[in-house]
This record gives sequence, C-alpha cells and structure tokens, in this order.
Amino acid sequence: MKLLTHNLLSSHVRGVSRGYPLLLQASEVKINNVDFNQEFITRMIPKVEWNALVEAAESIGHRNGLPQELPQAGQSDEDFLQKLHHVLLEVEVVEGVLKCPESGREFPISKGIPNMLLNEDEA
Repeated sequence: MKLLTHNLLSSHVRGVSRGYPLLLQASEVKINNVDFNQEFITRMIPKVEWNALVEAAESIGHRNGLPQELPQAGQSDEDFLQKLHHVLLEVEVVEGVLKCPESGREFPISKGIPNMLLNEDEA
C-alpha cells in the first residue's frame, strides 16, 4: 500500500465519527522505483492531507526530509517535489496494520493490500 492510498483511507466502523487518519504500523516496507512525474505530483498536492502524510511517513521511518508544514512555494521546488514523489509513490507498506484512531479497530495490510472489510456487526 502506497502512502498516497493511506492518505485517502478512513474507518467506517458504525458509530465512529473520527476515523481519519488511520494510524499506520508497518512490519515490512519496500521501496519501488517509480518514474518521476512532476505534473502528477503537483496536481496531488492540494488533494493530500499534509499532516496525515507526514505522520504516516514518520511512523514507518520514511519521512525523507518532508517538512512539517507544506511549503508555500512547494509546487515550483523540484527538490521538494522529488521528496514528495518518493514518499507518496515509491514507499510501499507490504505488511502491517491500519488502526482506527477512535475505535482501535485494526485493518490488516497483507501483500501491500489493506483489508478494510467490516464484520456484519460493524457496518
């Protein structure tokens, strides 16, 4: 699971009002080389919840120099865009767990795929 995907996921367990961002715990992480596409990364910046991205990247040890706050001139700073590209698209959680910040419900990540299916009594 790429950190871009993590940034879009939330818990939908019944009764949960604050199911985002999911806490990320990784037991296996790998790095995949992906061709840099500056236009794509630039278009993604407004869609990314910055604090959730930084927290997730830091929790798995792959913050890669991302600043705590989103820089104002980030869209024109190629060094920043390269770092963001790496964190969003090249870092992949292969095995681990996503945890709902409110209920504590854990969703496993296996072979890079998060299982967000709910039990009947949770839906």
